[in-house]
Amino acid sequence: MTQTTPPAKDVPDVLAPAKLGPVTLRNRVIKAATYEGLSRKSLVTDELIEFHVRHAAGGVGMTTVAYCAVAPEGRTSSRQLLWTPEALPGMRKLTDAVHAEGAAVAAQIGHAGPVANPKSNRLPALAPNRHFHATTTSFTRAASRADLRRIVQAHGHAGTMAIEAGFDAVEIHLGHNYLASSFLSPRLNHRKDEYGGSLENRARLSRDIARAVRDAVGDRIAITAKFNMDDGVPGGFWLDESIQVAQWLEQDGSVDALELTAGSSLLNPMYLFKGEAPLREFAAAMPQPIRLGIKLVGKRLLHSYPYQDAYLLKDARQIRAAVKMPLILLGGITDKKVMDQAMSEGFEFVAMARALLREPDLINRMRADADVKSLCIHCNKCMTAIYGGTHCVLTGPLIRQAERA
Repeated sequence: MTQTTPPAKDVPDVLAPAKLGPVTLRNRVIKAATYEGLSRKSLVTDELIEFHVRHAAGGVGMTTVAYCAVAPEGRTSSRQLLWTPEALPGMRKLTDAVHAEGAAVAAQIGHAGPVANPKSNRLPALAPNRHFHATTTSFTRAASRADLRRIVQAHGHAGTMAIEAGFDAVEIHLGHNYLASSFLSPRLNHRKDEYGGSLENRARLSRDIARAVRDAVGDRIAITAKFNMDDGVPGGFWLDESIQVAQWLEQDGSVDALELTAGSSLLNPMYLFKGEAPLREFAAAMPQPIRLGIKLVGKRLLHSYPYQDAYLLKDARQIRAAVKMPLILLGGITDKKVMDQAMSEGFEFVAMARALLREPDLINRMRADADVKSLCIHCNKCMTAIYGGTHCVLTGPLIRQAERA
């Protein structure tokens, strides 16, 4: 067994307990929200519970359930979890199972906005303005003030239901050009009212949502937000503006930590993931005529970006320098060395996704041997598995830890 070198006294040990708002996590590693594709009829399934139990048993401090929509039209698929009374028993069963493994559990709450699937939901997708929805060949509807008030209130309601269901935290989705993020984007938001134009106006919805959640839950559970540093598209939300919005969120006192992310599920999804774009696999997973469209023009949407460990760190440093609130570093967190670097640069937590899909027990193995390296090769083919249950395609779906050998 490799002996771990103790961290400097002023640098947190990533594998030691830490406070996140009112909650104490057993370590500083969070399983990032990755859409599991395992819910049915907007309800929890045994397969979804097993997915999160595997990560909890594998040693993370907290696992994040994605994606729990606050309104029916805010789902990217009609199968996705929705905050209804009927969903609460299954959610409670999930949180109890995760807690039994010693981990905390968060619910990612949000509204998909222009990323929602109107054909699956049988409801129009909402956006700052009306525009053509390429993947479903339909138009989004411009959200009215009444829509926005309803959605803000729905986030608060989701927070209170999360408490009832036994969640330790909620993660508000302010990224990837989902509804709140689309309002932040000058490329997508052309409104002339109090929700458009200036950055203060474009940030209004994000701030209102976060305040509503804080007002609803107080300090009973932790509140984090998945927050875009930039959209990765010309004319979109960029780092200079995200720094200011992060400072406003800190001043509002509405969130306990920001999980820093990037990219647009609507316009440039690979900007977040880095690495190769699995065009062939995406095409194979899609029905016609979308399959043909991906083959013909997929490279225009699914770009390939060079991968390197901690690839969001450069931009995240600028957020770190601008705020004092806790920050969660995401993107290319693959081994203890990268985690220790994040801690040494002032990040309080790290979030992992693909590496844990490949090896759910990676954190336990790192605790035993600090030199353990992730087996994830960043092929991104797990992205195409969401339609039948998200998993690493190199290991197969729903592989239990006991089956590793």
